[in-house]
Amino acid sequence: MTTEPAQLNVLISGGFSGAYEQLLPEFERTSGIKVKTGSGASQGAGPQTIAAQLARGVPTDVVILSREGLTELIAANRIMAGTDVDLAQVGLGVAIRSGMPKPDVSTVEAFKQIVLEARIVAVPASTSGIWLTTNLFPRLGIADRIDVRKTPRGSDAAAMVAAGSVALAVMPDSEIMCAPGVAFAGLLAPEIQFVQVFSAAAVAETKQIEGSRQLIAYLASPRASVAIRNSGMEPLAASR
Repeated sequence: MTTEPAQLNVLISGGFSGAYEQLLPEFERTSGIKVKTGSGASQGAGPQTIAAQLARGVPTDVVILSREGLTELIAANRIMAGTDVDLAQVGLGVAIRSGMPKPDVSTVEAFKQIVLEARIVAVPASTSGIWLTTNLFPRLGIADRIDVRKTPRGSDAAAMVAAGSVALAVMPDSEIMCAPGVAFAGLLAPEIQFVQVFSAAAVAETKQIEGSRQLIAYLASPRASVAIRNSGMEPLAASR
């Protein structure tokens, strides 16, 4: 009887990537399972979303993405029932270019003013950017007064800030923390905060069921909590 090869294919969105990159080496070392990692957006349009990659048959055993994106995959019967676990949550913050004075973003009015002054704002085209452009910016009455540049990934929004092509980006704190050339200006005020949950699950077509469960359990374990907190997120599964 042959055994399954100890190899997993993972598709991950940007929000949890900082913690994942810290945790993966230990998982591979302790489990003996090798992991090949690809990336994609949790939601949105285009060929590089996780949903689009699964639809065209990109080999995948485990997905890690926003709960909103995972809910869509579950509805599309792409996820193995009972394998989904919420790993961490993170709020939205403001990224500015490293070395620039940090603006006050602690109140709703302060945030509104710095966005209006910036005029051009970068946001990820995925879950957080969808919420910002369809909910928050219209609610603040500034949607038609600013130029919102949607980027395929949060790292692309941060890169625009680092390059000086835009003054600021609004995106998950965890993506700001691991981006080069940018600084964290602060969290959005509680009244306008959007907290994202990032989750993991095995895809329905995986043949690596045991390995997939091992990886998800590891990312949800208490030993993963330090890396998750260090990346700007709050662990969820290990505290339950």
